[in-house]
Amino acid sequence: MSGVLTGFGVIGAIIAIGYIVGRLDLLGRHGQPVIARTVFFVLSPFLLFTVLADAEVERLFSPLLVVSLLAAVAAFAVFLVVAAVFWRRKLPEATIGALSSGYVNANNIGIPVSVYVLGDAAYSAPVVLLQLLFFAPIALTLLDIGTGGKASVGRILSQPFRNPIIIGSLLGLLVSVTGLEIPDPVLEPFRLIGAAALPMMLISYGMSLYGTKILEPGGSRRDIMLATTIKLAVMPVAAWLIGQYGFGITGQELFAIVVLAGLPTAQNVFNYAQRYDRGVLLARDTILLTTVGSVGVLLVVSFLLH
Repeated sequence: MSGVLTGFGVIGAIIAIGYIVGRLDLLGRHGQPVIARTVFFVLSPFLLFTVLADAEVERLFSPLLVVSLLAAVAAFAVFLVVAAVFWRRKLPEATIGALSSGYVNANNIGIPVSVYVLGDAAYSAPVVLLQLLFFAPIALTLLDIGTGGKASVGRILSQPFRNPIIIGSLLGLLVSVTGLEIPDPVLEPFRLIGAAALPMMLISYGMSLYGTKILEPGGSRRDIMLATTIKLAVMPVAAWLIGQYGFGITGQELFAIVVLAGLPTAQNVFNYAQRYDRGVLLARDTILLTTVGSVGVLLVVSFLLH
């Protein structure tokens, strides 16, 4: 338990440093977007490449992947039933709300949590692949349709492969699956660049928290609270039930599955909402609330399962 608390303490301290940097405006108004783009286009792809290249194939395609898929689908379904059926939300808002309920931050928060709490960054890799290769194309297609756009087959199929994180992940996966041995002198620069991703992710997120107000009027408060509740309570419980009673998983693997399900909503959801200009406040506020609330959730999960 002390190791888990230390892990959360490290993450919290780096986020706090980022918040102070943002509050003091040390890097100017363009500092946080530049860091975020650097992390997305350069650092994260290198990190995921090295993590996946070194990972065991059995872990990448383990029951963790299946349980994560089923838990996310359960979260999506609960929100869609309530919001689309009972509250009559339109397709774009329902899609953003469903993503807010079950699309976890497996990259910016998930990788540091995997390193500092679970002890291995490879735990989050299958979830990153699942979300970017499977969930994201489906969600973007629904948003295209719901906003009057045309969802071409070519765009749907090519969307994941225009993402630098996916490109880095697929290359690392290729190395792992083929058993290709890359000499350490060649791989070391990739590792050094990737190592910068963890602190920069957290500093960037801390900077983004400064000046943010939640639950503003007109922000679909009911939808925000529903998505937050599903993300923080329903999804981790679903992952635990499916993992333990559906697949007989116990110990460290079950702990990892539930921890990953308890991660906050991914910032990608906000990016999608901004891109289509639908459900922006819903995505933004859910991300903030789940990020704050997930600390308590993960501590409870650690106490019960670690």
